[in-house]
Amino acid sequence: MVLTRYGGPEAMQLRAVTLPPPGPGEARLRQTAIGVNFIDVYCRRGSFTMVAPGGVLGLEAAGVVEGIGPGVVSVRPGDRVAYACAPPGAYVTARNLSADMLVKLPADLGDREAAALMLKGMTASFLLHDVHTVKPGDYVLVHAAAGGVGQILCRWAKALGASVVGVVSTAQKADVAAQVGCDLTLLQSDPGLVDTIRRFAGGAGVQVVYDAVGADTFDLSLACLAPRGALVSFGQASGDVGSRSIDQLASRSVTLSRPNYSHYTDTVEKLATQSTRLFAALRTGAVVATPPRLYPLADAAKAHADLEGRKTTGAVVLLPDP
Repeated sequence: MVLTRYGGPEAMQLRAVTLPPPGPGEARLRQTAIGVNFIDVYCRRGSFTMVAPGGVLGLEAAGVVEGIGPGVVSVRPGDRVAYACAPPGAYVTARNLSADMLVKLPADLGDREAAALMLKGMTASFLLHDVHTVKPGDYVLVHAAAGGVGQILCRWAKALGASVVGVVSTAQKADVAAQVGCDLTLLQSDPGLVDTIRRFAGGAGVQVVYDAVGADTFDLSLACLAPRGALVSFGQASGDVGSRSIDQLASRSVTLSRPNYSHYTDTVEKLATQSTRLFAALRTGAVVATPPRLYPLADAAKAHADLEGRKTTGAVVLLPDP
């Protein structure tokens, strides 16, 4: 599925290409399921320049190793594996990539669930443990709580002992947020949103806000924070927050972070830390691998349109042709 230009979902076109043998340090992966993430939308629009026109979107997939290049010892043909890392290029039926970036899948984790979970789950891992450490008794606010990362954040934060507020765009999504552990669910359009959240959090506000929405929620997020709280801005679904003065953070000594996924997963050691933590959370039930919404690879444009239009809850997965 090739990106022909920067633009709308229609900018992607299905094409046949020739795949060379895997090179030194590479493995050939026959993909069985491909994860769709909002970063793919940013790349397609040109907001992020990780993929130039003529390239292929996608950072996450699962499948079976079909072959290995010289020097590869970490995986073997027949291994079930997944990845969630740069370089982009996941919207394909098969690809070659560095074997070091492949994670062997537990036997009890299906390919579709893995493709839906790896990037989102490892994102939640470093957001909750490395960017800001959530502790028992904390109050946590999650925007887009019914989304793919949002659901994992809510359930995992609750398992860590936090009280969780989920903000969503529709009543249907509020039901989803409640099901994944939110103690309080609110609509983003609620005019009394800030006062309700601050009362729920004992009057002072929440210790951390996880905000993947961006422009539409940035000021609201700041208003909900307690003194010395942390705003973790990890996405911009509604657009870039724009230029702002840091002086507005001083009224409550707020810490602002804008973490980049690659800086937490760009080495074998870092990848092992995040994936091991994620698989452990799966075993304890702090994270649940829920069935994703499925689209054929040829319908990637519709998957993008539905994701941008907030018509989806949870994860979205593309299925390559058999």
